[in-house]
Amino acid sequence: MNAPDTSARTPRPIQALPDQLISQIAAGEVVERPSAVVKELLENSLDAGATQISVRLEEGGVKRICITDNGRGIPPEQMPLALARHATSKITSLHDLENVGTLGFRGEALASIASVAVLTLTSRTADAAHAWEIVGSHNAAPAPSSGAVGTTIDVQDLYFNTPARRKFLKSEQTEFGHCAEVVRRIALARPDVSFSLTHNGRTIDHWNVSEMAKRSAHILGEGFAEARLPIDETAGPLRLHGYTGLPTASKARADGQFFYVNGRFVRDKVLVHAVKAAYQDVLHGDRFPSYVLALELDPALVDVNVHPSKIEVRFRDSRAVHQFVFHAVQRALSQTSATAHGSVPSPLPAADSLNATPAWRGEQASFGSLLAPDYTPTFSPSPFGSRADGGAGYGGPRFGADGGVAQSTEKYGAMFRDGERAGGERAAADMALPQTSSFSVSAAAMAQEEFPLGFALAQLHGIYILAQNVKGLVLVDMHAAHERILYEQLKNALDSRVAGEDMQVQPLLIPVTFYADAVEVGTAEEHQETLQALGFDIAVLSPTTLAVRSVPVLLKNADAQTLARDVLRDVREFGGSRVLIERQNELLGTLACHTAVRANRILSLQEMNALLRQMEITERADQCNHGRPTWVQVEINALDKLFLRGQ
Repeated sequence: MNAPDTSARTPRPIQALPDQLISQIAAGEVVERPSAVVKELLENSLDAGATQISVRLEEGGVKRICITDNGRGIPPEQMPLALARHATSKITSLHDLENVGTLGFRGEALASIASVAVLTLTSRTADAAHAWEIVGSHNAAPAPSSGAVGTTIDVQDLYFNTPARRKFLKSEQTEFGHCAEVVRRIALARPDVSFSLTHNGRTIDHWNVSEMAKRSAHILGEGFAEARLPIDETAGPLRLHGYTGLPTASKARADGQFFYVNGRFVRDKVLVHAVKAAYQDVLHGDRFPSYVLALELDPALVDVNVHPSKIEVRFRDSRAVHQFVFHAVQRALSQTSATAHGSVPSPLPAADSLNATPAWRGEQASFGSLLAPDYTPTFSPSPFGSRADGGAGYGGPRFGADGGVAQSTEKYGAMFRDGERAGGERAAADMALPQTSSFSVSAAAMAQEEFPLGFALAQLHGIYILAQNVKGLVLVDMHAAHERILYEQLKNALDSRVAGEDMQVQPLLIPVTFYADAVEVGTAEEHQETLQALGFDIAVLSPTTLAVRSVPVLLKNADAQTLARDVLRDVREFGGSRVLIERQNELLGTLACHTAVRANRILSLQEMNALLRQMEITERADQCNHGRPTWVQVEINALDKLFLRGQ
C-alpha cells in the first residue's frame, strides 16, 4: 500500500484542540463499546460507597445505559466538575497516584462519555433536601430534581454524534453479552453489594448481598460450587483468597477465570502464568481451570495506571508476586487427595451412559471363575509380553495353553510390596506401591473413616475397582490412579536427583538394543547428561543402533525401547535443560502413563486394596496428571433412589 502524499497539503499552524474534540479523542480510549461505559459507571458507584446498584440497558446498551446506586451522591456545586475532564476527588498529588486505592481515578470517564452520548446526571447527598440534575456537559447548570440518596447516570444514544464509531458495534445481543460479562465480573469482586441487571425491561440477573462462596456459586454455577477448593494465604504484604476449581472440572474455554487485584478485575500475564504453572501437575492439554481469586497488597506495590481501561497492572516485584500466587494455588491443589477432599464430581446418571461407547477394547479376560468364592487369580494380562524374536519390545500379550496370559500376578504384586533389602534398607522398587498383606478391618475403623476409599469388592471389566466405604460405593479407574501414583513418585525421584541425591536406577542384565534413525542417535549423543539425570543410560552402538543399559527403578517393568524413544523425542523437541526445568512434568506424565497398570489386568483383592491405600497417601490423587478423575463416590442414598427404596 502506498503512503499518503502529504507534499501538496497546505502547512497548518500548531494550535490547541477544541475541548469537545479532546474529549472525543479520549472517548476513543475509554469508551470502546457500551460495556466500557458500564464498567466506568459501576466503578464510580463502588468508589462512592454504594451497597445497592441497578443496571438498566436497552438495545445492548447502545440506546440506553442507566445505572442507579445508593452511594454518597454529589453536591450540586460539584456536579459540573464531575463532567469536566481530569476533575476528580480521588487523587490530588503524585503520592495519591502512586497509592491508588479506588477503582477510578483519572477523572475523564464522565467527560468522555458525555462527548459521545446524551448524558444526564442526577444525584442527591444525605444532607440535601432534594436531588439535583445536570444534562449534557460541564457547561450546563444543575437544576432541582427528584430522587433518593445516591446517583443515577442515564446515558442515551451512544455515538449519536460519531456515526463512524457506531457502525463498528456488533449486534444487540453481542453488545449486551459484553455488558452482562462486565456486571458479572464486578459483582464477583463485591459480594457485599447487591446488583440487578435489566435488559429491554426484562430482569436478567439479581444478586443479593452474600458471601463470596454463594456469590461465586450463583455466577459461575453449581458445577463450580461442587468442585472448588478454598484459598486464603498471606505472606508479608500479600494476601490471596478465593476459590480455585478442581482439575476434574476443567473447561474447553478460559471463560471461567476471574482474577482481581485490590478489587479490580485484571488480565495480567504474571498472574495468569502463575496459576497455569500451578495446574501443570494436574491438568494437561487444551483444558482450562476455573477460578475466582483476589490478590490484596499495598497499593504502592502495584501500578494500575498502565492501560487506558485499567485492565492491566504492573507489580513492583513481579517475581515475588508470581511465586506467591504459584505456591498458594499449588498447595491448594496438592491437597486434592482422598483424605483431604470429600469427593470428586459424581459420575453421569445411568440413563446418560446407556449408549456410550466403551473406552476399553481388545481381548477381554474371562470373569466366570470370579464367581467361585475361593477364586485366586493366576494369570494377569500384561501389555509387555516378550517378542518372538527374543527382543524386549512389545509384541502383544502371550497367551498360555489355557487361554490365560503367561504372567502371574506375583510380578505385578511385586510393585505393591514393602519388602526389605538384605541389610534392612528399603528397596527403591518399593516406592511404587505398598505391601500386599491382607487387611483386617474393624467396624470401628470403617466408621471412623480411617480408610476413606474403603476396601475392594471386585474388578469390573478389567478397568475399574469397586470398593465399599462408609458412604457407599467407590469406583476407581485403576490405570488413572496408578498413573498419578507413579507420576508423583517419578517427580519426587527427579527432585531428589536435582537436590544432589542419587536417583535409583535399574541396570539391565541384557541391554535392550533397537534400530534408531540418525536424529535419535544424535540426540542420545548430545544429551547424555540430561538422560542420566532422568535415570536413563542410552549408549550409541552404531550409527543406526542404540542400547538402553539402565532405566529408573520405578520404570523397570516397562518397555525400555518405548520409554527410550519417548525420552529422546521430548529431549530433542524441547532441549535438555528445558526438559528438566520447564517440560519435566509432560515428560514424567508420558513415562507414568506408559508404566501404569493397563486395562484388562486381573488383580487380586490384596492388590486392589494396596492401590487404594497408596491413593490415600498420594498428593493430588483425585485426578491423573491429564486432569481426569481417578475415582468417584456413589453414596448409598443415590443407590437407594435407583432401586426406589423407601418410596
